[in-house]
Amino acid sequence: MVNCCGLVTVKNEPVPLKSIAVEVSVQGHVATVSSTLQYENQEQSPLEAIFVFPLPGEAAVCRFSAKIGQTEVVAEVQEKQKAQEQYDDALSSGQQAFLLEESDESPDVFKLSVGSLPPGEKASVSLDYVTELAVQADDGLRLCLPAVLNPRYQPQGSDSGSGGSAQVSSVPAGSVPYSLSLSAHVSSPHPISRVESNCPLDPLNYLNTEKTQATVSLAAGHQFDRDVELLLYYQDTHQPTAIVEAAQASAKPGSLMGDPVVMLSLYPEFPKDVMSSMTSHGEFLFVVDRSGSMECPMHLGSGSQDRIGSARDTLLLLLKSLPMGCYFNIIGFGSSYESFFSKSVEYSQKTMDEALQKVKEIRADLGGTEILQPLKHIYSQPCLPDQPRQLFLFTDGEVGNTKEVLDLVKTNAGSHRCFSFGIGEGASTALISGVAKQARGHAQFITGQDRMQPKVMQSLRFALQPAVVDISVKWNVPKGVSVTPLSPPIRVVFQGQRALLYAQLTGESSGDTEGSVIVKYSLAKQPVENQLSFSLKPAEDTGMTVHRLGARTLIQSLEVEEREQDGEKEGVKEKVIELSVQSGVSSAFTAFIAVHKGDGEALHGQLLRRQVPTPMLNLRECSLKDWDLCSSVLECDMKLSELDDRADQLMCSASEFEVGTKSMSAQKAKGSLASRVKGFFSQQRACEVLECDEDCDEEDFDSPDPTSKPVRDPLLQLISLQKASGSWVLEAALAEVLAKTEEEVSKPKPAQVGQEVWATVLALVWLYGFKMEAQEDWQFLAMKAVSWIQAQKVASVSECVQAGNTLLGCQVQKDTLGL
Repeated sequence: MVNCCGLVTVKNEPVPLKSIAVEVSVQGHVATVSSTLQYENQEQSPLEAIFVFPLPGEAAVCRFSAKIGQTEVVAEVQEKQKAQEQYDDALSSGQQAFLLEESDESPDVFKLSVGSLPPGEKASVSLDYVTELAVQADDGLRLCLPAVLNPRYQPQGSDSGSGGSAQVSSVPAGSVPYSLSLSAHVSSPHPISRVESNCPLDPLNYLNTEKTQATVSLAAGHQFDRDVELLLYYQDTHQPTAIVEAAQASAKPGSLMGDPVVMLSLYPEFPKDVMSSMTSHGEFLFVVDRSGSMECPMHLGSGSQDRIGSARDTLLLLLKSLPMGCYFNIIGFGSSYESFFSKSVEYSQKTMDEALQKVKEIRADLGGTEILQPLKHIYSQPCLPDQPRQLFLFTDGEVGNTKEVLDLVKTNAGSHRCFSFGIGEGASTALISGVAKQARGHAQFITGQDRMQPKVMQSLRFALQPAVVDISVKWNVPKGVSVTPLSPPIRVVFQGQRALLYAQLTGESSGDTEGSVIVKYSLAKQPVENQLSFSLKPAEDTGMTVHRLGARTLIQSLEVEEREQDGEKEGVKEKVIELSVQSGVSSAFTAFIAVHKGDGEALHGQLLRRQVPTPMLNLRECSLKDWDLCSSVLECDMKLSELDDRADQLMCSASEFEVGTKSMSAQKAKGSLASRVKGFFSQQRACEVLECDEDCDEEDFDSPDPTSKPVRDPLLQLISLQKASGSWVLEAALAEVLAKTEEEVSKPKPAQVGQEVWATVLALVWLYGFKMEAQEDWQFLAMKAVSWIQAQKVASVSECVQAGNTLLGCQVQKDTLGL
């Protein structure tokens, strides 16, 4: 064993990265994030360090600098190939060089090459980016600082040689040999209500009596076991705003940076009557990731449900909540894909029962994660007349061809809406947010202790409720001033969504200094109009945040256009490069390059390359139960050699391997690992890969004891008993959920009421009496039940509700039920 001093990887190799410090400046709905990475070469030879790390998918990198000793070098944006050549030339001549470039496969992954560091030398690298904050269903604004980069699965046959994701080095999260500190300054036109996080925070510190400015910091001792997520809550968030940012003084008038840019924010408030109205039409397609990684636990800790199990429960809720008269299908995907039905079927008791039976059999057994082919299959199917297509995509977002997927979704955006769900730590923000944005849907992220079901039901509400449509934006500016949109037109806004539009203001007016914008739209067939005024000559310089976000928006649109044309349309790539260089904003075709020439002396010694590890979930710290869910490490879709290496890392050289507070022999552990591989290889081959003994216990490959009856959630049990029409039947299973005998349930039934009506009223009283904390889960199936009861035209509903309250010991009012 090699003894090394300082920072080391799990393989005892020196690591030059010492710490990461992050400062966040939030201005309303927009944030600027500044990161500083400290490096030190503690080896005896010059060193090249490679650090692959994730950023938010919508981020616009706008500054990159490096400081060696006392000298700071600020990087400039250049065409990517030219920057790479300059970087290589600098290294070969013994100069220090720094290169930041976007991954070819996914815009949320960047590769930072910290070039030649002499022995004992220190360097700090600073990276700034701006990003829009995503609006959550509860009106919170989400800022996510990704700290976990899970391995991106590379589909078969694609080239993985050039992308940043191909060079990811991962270690268990608790073993990341560097530290993270984060502080945030928040300012808003409206008072700040609170700031929440999935990580421990120091107390919120208000800076003024109006509570429009505050600071907050990440508590010390952060572990790299999850994304760092901040949720910001403001008062009066639904008021539209138009903010104008002044031009950059040094930029040429007429260019994007040389003209003012206006940002229009639209965040409509939905009245209660609109919120309660639901459509009965639609084609609902539920596309579920069934790759090996979906067998990971939802979060670390004992008793955590695996991702695929949570998806099964969610599909139960969705199938019970669909309206009569709609159409649906369920597609599972991995390395291949499987559909429940050959084409979408009408929702009925028969088709619902058939689908529910298949849902019970869903497993994470389809290998890798390839989303492209199932999406192509869906788009090849004709849309149904008068049944708008609504696509729900569930995935842990670990793919390598994100841009190709987004291009496909954008091409077919006119035929459907897409609601996407990123499951677990490390889900790609570019993929999850991108497909929803391109297809006019909504993105949700399920991380930490989040439950999947409430977030999915929120999105189902968006799909069933009326949306803001027929949106038009009319700019009114004085003569001599023109408006050039930087954003694509907004086609739809759902309840809980916010839209941002950017536009360039060119020219000057001799008189008027104000402009205005009129925004019109339709909500539930009712016209709405807003008019906002804005200054054409803003005095304040806000750091060019709005300009850079506007540039990023335009760059993204041009990049998609270039890919759609396969580079055949002349001038598009050149326009992206010109805009990227001018604005200082990263793109797929450019990179940041900085070269420090120092004293001009060449460096001596062999140049070493070190991969700086990024964290992945550490299952060594899981309970014994979680150990059996080891596919987050194995993935089961890796090459066999990678699988072998991964197993070796997990096995201790000692005879006993500690898992949580329990102990298991190394041979037994390998047997457990082999059981996870069984779905992809034969038992014999799995044993060969993991070097199990020939007499490896057969029980290692067995399922849990079939005689042991699992404890089932009463809520899910009740939901599973509901009919497609919305009613319940008076039966023993219902009585069991209500903790009564069949006789106790049947006896109090009013004489003039049918058994099915009585059973449905009891189910509703139980839900409102005992499960209000989970109302988001069952709100739609309850609405179906109420509609069914009303259609029966029962005269004695009040008597029914009172009898149900007496039986169950509740005090639920008839009006509360919606009856």
